[in-house]
Amino acid sequence: MNSRERLFAVLDGRPVDRVPIWLLFPYHKVGYYADVRENPCYRDIFEHSKARALMLDRRHLGAPLFEPSVVSREEKTTGPGGVVVRRTLTWNGRTAYSETREQPDGGRSVKHLLDNEDDLCTVAEFPILTDKKAITAALDQHLPAYQREKAEFPAEYGAMMLDLGEPIGAVYGSANLLEYPIWSITQAETVRGYLDRLLERLRIIYRYALEHDLADVYFLVGSELASPPMVSRATFQSWIVPYARELIDLIHSYGRKVIQHYHGQIKEVLPDFLTMAPDGLHTIEAPPTGNCTLAEAFGTTGNRITLIGNIQYDCFRSYTEDEMRQAVKAVIDEANGRRFILSPSAGPYEPTISDRVRANYVAFLNAGWEHGGAA
Repeated sequence: MNSRERLFAVLDGRPVDRVPIWLLFPYHKVGYYADVRENPCYRDIFEHSKARALMLDRRHLGAPLFEPSVVSREEKTTGPGGVVVRRTLTWNGRTAYSETREQPDGGRSVKHLLDNEDDLCTVAEFPILTDKKAITAALDQHLPAYQREKAEFPAEYGAMMLDLGEPIGAVYGSANLLEYPIWSITQAETVRGYLDRLLERLRIIYRYALEHDLADVYFLVGSELASPPMVSRATFQSWIVPYARELIDLIHSYGRKVIQHYHGQIKEVLPDFLTMAPDGLHTIEAPPTGNCTLAEAFGTTGNRITLIGNIQYDCFRSYTEDEMRQAVKAVIDEANGRRFILSPSAGPYEPTISDRVRANYVAFLNAGWEHGGAA
């Protein structure tokens, strides 16, 4: 099997010749990760990975969030108090703003767009862009560049993977996280109504990607943004599960695959992933970082989801090469031939890494290959 064949077999729950390995290295440059093909810290690892690890070329397509009637304005001022950047949204006489203040002493303060309940109630009434023609026109602008990248990607390495977002992302990403959990009690229906309208927009974006056959795999990263212990499982089931389930059903209706991403304490909500029904779930984190071992996770999911994980990213910094090899063997042994992809907990977000991290990436790959045969 090549990497692509191995990837789709394991996501289908079919037998594979060996445990697939995923480094979370994208093929093309993306803003939140190092450029693994060009950065000297990663280039040799990337080349070594070609024969041993699958690649999912994670990309994004964007479209405006709000209708044009929501006016956006950005102002930058410099004074004795430092540099202030304010972004203001105005609609129908109502205003909300976010602000960052870089102070002369190096300090930094942030006022979030959704800083309090009043902000939430204001922005939740702003009209979301749900006009199919307008969204299609915005996506069409990205299409030529995306198609070039798709043509450049060697299919045998794995697959193109689109990260198009989930409704909760627009709330969490703009929220004061000290206030956000309280809204699950005081403003639960306000948030739910906002999520409903955000889903209308995302339906159009996902259908566009699916109808244009842009990717074989879709990456959903919203589930960790409204989960215990930050909010209750009931909130997870209200703010996450129905929206993810609809998007996953839509993706599956076109014959494409879904990997959901979740960091943290997953044990309590793990049964809800069976309801959402992704093909793969990254990542399962054991204590002390998370609260669920791989064996416990398989006890819940059985053979219904491919589990993906897990060597903690910090271990690449702290382990000796021998410790890394032992950790990889232990994880593969724990998976015990079940639906499993070996991966780190996080991608290559650091532009510069130490010789130890570099050596541990190689040890991870080699140990995964050595111990993952005849899966």
